[in-house]
Amino acid sequence: MDLEKEESIDLGKLWQVAKTHRKVIGGIIVGCTILAAVISLLLPKQYESTTLVQTRNAGSIAAGDTSAIGLLGSMKANPINNYMELMKSRYVLDPIIEDMDWHGKKPPKASSFAKQYLDIKNTKQTNLITITAKAATPEDAQKISQAVVDNFLALQTDKNEQTQTLLVQFLNERIEEAKKDAEETSQKFADYQREHKMYSPDEEAKATVKKLNGYDEAMKNLKVTEATTQAKLGVVNEKLGNMAGASKAYNINDNGNVQSIRGKIIAAEVDLAGLREHYTDRHPTIIAAQQRLAELRQALKNEVDTVVDSNTTSLNPVQADLMKEKAENEAGLAAAQASEEALEKRRAEVEDHLSDFPQEVIEYLQLQRDANIKNEIYVNLVKQCEQNKIDEAKESMDIQVIDPADLPNEDEPSAPRKKMITAIGLVLGCMIAFGYSLVMYKREA
Repeated sequence: MDLEKEESIDLGKLWQVAKTHRKVIGGIIVGCTILAAVISLLLPKQYESTTLVQTRNAGSIAAGDTSAIGLLGSMKANPINNYMELMKSRYVLDPIIEDMDWHGKKPPKASSFAKQYLDIKNTKQTNLITITAKAATPEDAQKISQAVVDNFLALQTDKNEQTQTLLVQFLNERIEEAKKDAEETSQKFADYQREHKMYSPDEEAKATVKKLNGYDEAMKNLKVTEATTQAKLGVVNEKLGNMAGASKAYNINDNGNVQSIRGKIIAAEVDLAGLREHYTDRHPTIIAAQQRLAELRQALKNEVDTVVDSNTTSLNPVQADLMKEKAENEAGLAAAQASEEALEKRRAEVEDHLSDFPQEVIEYLQLQRDANIKNEIYVNLVKQCEQNKIDEAKESMDIQVIDPADLPNEDEPSAPRKKMITAIGLVLGCMIAFGYSLVMYKREA
């Protein structure tokens, strides 16, 4: 009890002490407030310029897509976080740093410049990115904000052109192979026709061949998919070859879940080819089977992404995306090759019915089938390559500028915030004054 009495404060007496020393206390409060106000006036002015952009994320292509046009498209969708990190890269910031006047000081590195002069944010649940640049003058702030966007667009354009050009290069190699195969098989078929003076099978043979068309169509599509996927893998491997330590193997195709989904894809491909013996592509049964196959391909992609994501936490975002793309293409290629093998076996079973026909008819039909398939593969690859060249020529930017960089009002700097600094000085003065009052109170107690 005595200790509590000894340490208790008589507020009335404390007030009297404060009144007695009001000049000193008032001087402390006023002095701190004035000092803060002076500091706010002496601090260099800072201005902010903001640019608002909207990202355009194109959907990635499913590994098993067999449509002739549009299969290439965008090889992947770039996450917004990647865009924001790329805006802080040396490619984007170094030209800005070199263009600024540092008044004899050593220019900062890109990472330090980004921390000090840039604030890049994404509005949650949207595809909008705000680039806020800070500088000592309104003109410099606007210049930095605008330059970040301009340099980023240049980076994206360069990156897209490199990717498209590589893809065209790898596709051209496969087109040459497909052209050679198509010419050879067409020549063999033509030679056989001339040699045997046989230019059309009988109606019974045509009816049997018609049953094989579904399998031939499916295998043609799978061949095109394999060639395109191999071209994409070539592009990814080319990029990974320039990144030390990024080519880590994840053995995706040995994963149990991946193998299970791949088995379902193979079964679905065979079922769809069998259904085409009886129905056209517009029949509800065929449409349902195609939807089921698309769902399985998406499930395969999702499973691959999950496996890769769990193993790429130590990689930077660009490397992680490339590894994911590599794994997706490898899994898609393995599924396509396995499906083709299964279709070949199933087709061979159906083809056994041709054994009752003369050998000449069987050879004629086989040569005709090879020529048709390889010619269609060549034509579809050429279509895709041409479409890719068109996409390269008209490649639009990955981001659109919604609000260009604004020019801040010279009379309204973003910093220093004079009122806030002065208020902080007032609060600090009050705290110091209260502490002074307590000291005086203890002395007079």
